[in-house]
Amino acid sequence: MTPIPTVSVDGVPDPLPEHLSVLDVREQVEWAHGHVEGAVHVPLMELPQRLADLPEGQTLVVCRVGGRSAQAVGYLVQQGYDAVNLDGGMLDWAAAGRPMVSETGQPPRVV
Repeated sequence: MTPIPTVSVDGVPDPLPEHLSVLDVREQVEWAHGHVEGAVHVPLMELPQRLADLPEGQTLVVCRVGGRSAQAVGYLVQQGYDAVNLDGGMLDWAAAGRPMVSETGQPPRVV
C-alpha cells in the first residue's frame, strides 16, 4: 500500500502560494461554519462524480481531523492528481490561527 502524502499545518506556507489549491471534503454543514477562503468544496462521497470540479496543480485536501481527507488523497493520487493530506485537518488549521471564513454570519469555527 502506498503511503498517503501528508503535511502538518506547520508545513503549509502562510499565505498559501498561488500554485496550491485547497479541497475541503467535509459535509455542507461543516463547510458553512468555517473553511479556508478560496477552497473548493466537494464532500468526500461526491468526489468520484466531481473530479472535473477540482482545480489544476497541487491540492491540499482538508477535513475536520484528517481521516476523510486521507481517504480522498489516496483516491486522488490513484487518479493521477498531485494531492496532499492536511494532518490534523481544520482543527489544527484553526488552532494554528490560520485564516478561515464562514457562511453562517457568525465567526468561523470548526464543527
